[in-house]
Amino acid sequence: MAEMFSTLGTWNWLIFGLLLMGLELLAPGVFLFWLGLAALLVGLLSFAISPSWQLQLLMFAVFAVAAVPLWRHFARRNAGVSKSNPFLNKRSDALVGRVFTLEKPIVDGAGTVRIDDTIWRVAGPDAPAGSRVRIVRADGASLTVAAA
Repeated sequence: MAEMFSTLGTWNWLIFGLLLMGLELLAPGVFLFWLGLAALLVGLLSFAISPSWQLQLLMFAVFAVAAVPLWRHFARRNAGVSKSNPFLNKRSDALVGRVFTLEKPIVDGAGTVRIDDTIWRVAGPDAPAGSRVRIVRADGASLTVAAA
């Protein structure tokens, strides 16, 4: 086993790093990427300073452990990216406050309204077809309306 470790060199680390990053493509989870990056760093440092195999393994361990807080930092920083479009995947919430024309009358509290290319169910006070209504609340695929 010691003989195998003693033959570790730059190319072994670079290939190992690329292999780990390639495995990340097959099983995404961002974990193998950071281990692959640690292996690539050890490979580049091995090229520059030719450390012993013990030091190479130690560097890999340190880089791999340091990658976890680094990954958390980037993940936390990029978590706010979706704030640029707060209604992404919440289409019905984006409709609140807008005014539309009833397609079918609201009878016994239920009717429909056409919004773009979609027919939405609406709930609210009885009103004839063609009436203007304002969306006051969105609950999944059902909208609550009031007279506009």
